[in-house]
Amino acid sequence: MNFWQQLTQKSHPDTFKAKDAKLDKVLGTKDFLALGVGTIVGTAIFTLPGTVAASHAGPAVVLSFLAAAVVAGLVAFAYAEMASAMPFAGSAYSWISVLFGNFFGWIAGWALLAEYFIAVAFVSSGISANWRGLFAPLGLKVPTALATPLLGGGFGDFVAVLAIVFVAVLLARGTKNASRFEMVMVLAKVFAIFLFLVVGVTAFHIENLHPFIPAHQTGTSFGGVSGIWAGVAGIFLAYIGFDSIAANSAEAKNPAQTMPRGILGSLLIAVALFAAVSLVLVGMFKYTKYANNAEPVAWALREAGHPIVATTVAAIAVLGMFTALVGMMLAGSRLLYAFGRDGMLPNWLGRVNDKDLPNNGLLVLTVIAIVIGAFFPFAALAELISAGTLIAFTFVSFGIYALRRRAKTDLPNAGFKMPLYPVLPALAGIGSISVFLGLGTTAKVGSLIWFVLGVIVYFAYGFQKKES
Repeated sequence: MNFWQQLTQKSHPDTFKAKDAKLDKVLGTKDFLALGVGTIVGTAIFTLPGTVAASHAGPAVVLSFLAAAVVAGLVAFAYAEMASAMPFAGSAYSWISVLFGNFFGWIAGWALLAEYFIAVAFVSSGISANWRGLFAPLGLKVPTALATPLLGGGFGDFVAVLAIVFVAVLLARGTKNASRFEMVMVLAKVFAIFLFLVVGVTAFHIENLHPFIPAHQTGTSFGGVSGIWAGVAGIFLAYIGFDSIAANSAEAKNPAQTMPRGILGSLLIAVALFAAVSLVLVGMFKYTKYANNAEPVAWALREAGHPIVATTVAAIAVLGMFTALVGMMLAGSRLLYAFGRDGMLPNWLGRVNDKDLPNNGLLVLTVIAIVIGAFFPFAALAELISAGTLIAFTFVSFGIYALRRRAKTDLPNAGFKMPLYPVLPALAGIGSISVFLGLGTTAKVGSLIWFVLGVIVYFAYGFQKKES
């Protein structure tokens, strides 16, 4: 077998199926809907509508959210078909290993791993900032040195560390327990969103939507079609959470039905909520008022004369941020488990405890996320999350063509099929590439460095183990 044949040697789906059989199948459609909505509708819905409107799109921020949803929706169709046909832990890593070979599967999985490491640190930092902001008026303040990353001159963000540890302990007790917590928090967060919408509509002024698409300002990313598309690149981060559902497909009951319903249903709910919040927010006050505003939803409610509602929404929003942390840590630990399961990383990562839980992967994810959060400030992490995910999205989108060919031989027919084949898979892949190209230079350089590191790890460890 030559070098190229070794790189493209495909994993057999029955191998993954047999290895994942030890995982407890406890998650149903409601669990996946809660997990998806909880991960997607996180911090972003209370911040991005205002900041993107002020920085890029004006009132047309609604169009930015819808355009981002179209790209995410196309990829979600591909994810639904893949998860339905191959309900394996590790999502894109396992699928691409079966369809294109172990090396390409590793690259897709390695890209997702960056998402999970960084996203956990990012979300925990957001939780910390909002908790501190919520309790500061009560005189409960955390010393600056204990709330500032090392690169910012502090000793690390201890509130963020506590948030990560809390969720890690919750997940270590069992997936079903975490799912119940997720369900309660998601319902609370959706209540807060509807409360904002109902009260916000009473302060809605149609003149604030004019002009709906502001004129493009030369030399900037504000206004016109280019402003709307610049908003898409910034917003796309909000929609990537449906990957966390697919990563847990090995623990799904009847995955042929539950996976498509969970992935597509949660995205549909999220799109409706994002669009509604965006429209009401820019209708309450002129979009310029939200420039550099870290809490536009609560601010708008206070300015409209509803301070109690503002405090209520802000408090529930902070609690609701834990749902995104649960989703990301659950998915990231399952990806690390899959790497260990297949010998791509140390085998102990692929072991489960006496409760059939892959807690070794959870431990590693927890430690690395804490280290990342201790060093890097909140703002430096945002676009890096999208970069890794978009690489995996591209693999999965184009992978539908290989899946359809293999479905006639050694793979089962998926319980859900991506519509308008073969057009939509191509559009999903091209859309993912386009959004990636719209990211900033830091995100692109960071993803290149991570890719090079991944290649080194593969040939130093995973490649040798696969061949041994």
